[in-house]
Amino acid sequence: MKNVFALALLAAGLALTGCHTVNGVGKDVKSAGTVVSSASGESGKKK
Repeated sequence: MKNVFALALLAAGLALTGCHTVNGVGKDVKSAGTVVSSASGESGKKK
């Protein structure tokens, strides 16, 4: 479990260093959400 947390923390740190503005963070979070939605098969479907 510690390895998973460490990996997630490292990934978040790398993602945050890649964008220098709040706008950039918003775009990164949006694109990550889109990827997760696509992978789950729920893209564009609302109940």
